[in-house]
Amino acid sequence: MEPTLPALMARFEAEALEALCEYVSIECLSPDFDANWREHGAIEEAIGLFAGWAATRSIDGLSVSTSRAGDATPALVVDIPATSPTSTETVLIYGHLDKQPPLGDWSPGLDPFTPVRRGDLLFGRGTADDGYALFAALLALEELAGAGRALPHCVVLVEASEESGSPDLTVHLDALAEQLGSVELVICLDSGALDFDRLWVTSSLRGNVVVNVSVEVLAHGVHSGEAGGVVPSSFRLLRQLLDRIEDPLTGQVLLPELDAQPPDHLLAAAAQVANELGDPLGSAFPTVPGLELMGRDGTDRLLRQSWSPALAVTGLEGAPPLADAGNVLRASTSARLSLRIPPNVDAVLATESLVAALAADPPAGARVTVEAGHPAQGWVAPQPERWLVDAIDHASRAVFSRAPGTMGEGGSIPFLAELGQRFPSSQFLVTGVLGPGSNAHGPDESLHLPTVAGVMAAVRSVVAAFAGR
Repeated sequence: MEPTLPALMARFEAEALEALCEYVSIECLSPDFDANWREHGAIEEAIGLFAGWAATRSIDGLSVSTSRAGDATPALVVDIPATSPTSTETVLIYGHLDKQPPLGDWSPGLDPFTPVRRGDLLFGRGTADDGYALFAALLALEELAGAGRALPHCVVLVEASEESGSPDLTVHLDALAEQLGSVELVICLDSGALDFDRLWVTSSLRGNVVVNVSVEVLAHGVHSGEAGGVVPSSFRLLRQLLDRIEDPLTGQVLLPELDAQPPDHLLAAAAQVANELGDPLGSAFPTVPGLELMGRDGTDRLLRQSWSPALAVTGLEGAPPLADAGNVLRASTSARLSLRIPPNVDAVLATESLVAALAADPPAGARVTVEAGHPAQGWVAPQPERWLVDAIDHASRAVFSRAPGTMGEGGSIPFLAELGQRFPSSQFLVTGVLGPGSNAHGPDESLHLPTVAGVMAAVRSVVAAFAGR
């Protein structure tokens, strides 16, 4: 008899929740947000916590190691040998332990690095993105082993640079190539959900291009009464550059090479979700009253989130806070741009296109500097084989009493494109706990504990089905 949702949730609470809460208190920011991560030691502390907990699991042959390569962030590797010595295929289960910064004020009583339990929710930075993954994966595998079920060779890989675009992942995959062997199933536990009533499977993820653009007009700020009307405003010139990329009225991205159409079966999947749930994105965000959302209806918004290019200004420099804002025409304005691109658009070519559009013909002869970050390639899931479809359906119905859902995800997980290229015959289960209100990357991030139990059931069901094919 398979464990129920209450049983799985109780197991997670009893055996993993304390360690997860300890992880919340560790300020293991991703390298993009902590250039001195090595000196600060928080990533090493998190690796040590995860490794210590993993080593306590009751799975025959389990070994724990840390992959290290040059200046790269470390990665945790948990290796579980196959029950059958003749098994030659590997299941790779992925998660990450690096975190985003707090990013804003959290609600009263909450703090990014202090775990707080309220009902079924655990608040704290990294709870859902993606600290829970290691615990859920190993508890699911331990439950299988304890029930006497056959296990394939499983490797749980937890990296520490995902929130920076996974620049260090390739070196670890290269170093682990022999240990990984032939990866035929990839399970990624870093994705989202449109509700908490079923298991959600991700069918695609957008890519991401990040650049810093700076416009300089003066060696230093000068009196705005003297320079205004003579020296062009750096902010106005930056707006002109942004207008090359995005229509200021509609938000449409104007670079044609960054556009793409989804396959017909994903169009149909979005329409099916909207037919059942209505407009799930229409009420998913903490919008101000009266805000007009982009998109015509529920289906259009689902497709816009998962397949349309979209520009966001995620950071600004060069301007003082309002309390310190004197009558000064500022010397420069800088912005960080995050451009989401469709899953099947080449992220390297998209970066080159964006940089070229921003750097060409500087407006008013200003000094324009454009610096590109590490591009994140999007991903489209291969068509799942029948055994995988059945296993996912079984898990969702067993735990939630309803069929699973399929969704395209607006975020990026560069790991998946990397693995798809390395192991083109692999099957993929991409799922996660980032549902309504989870607020990954923002204030008040939370983990919905019953959904963790659903993810554990999915890992259990899919690994068992893979071993029994």
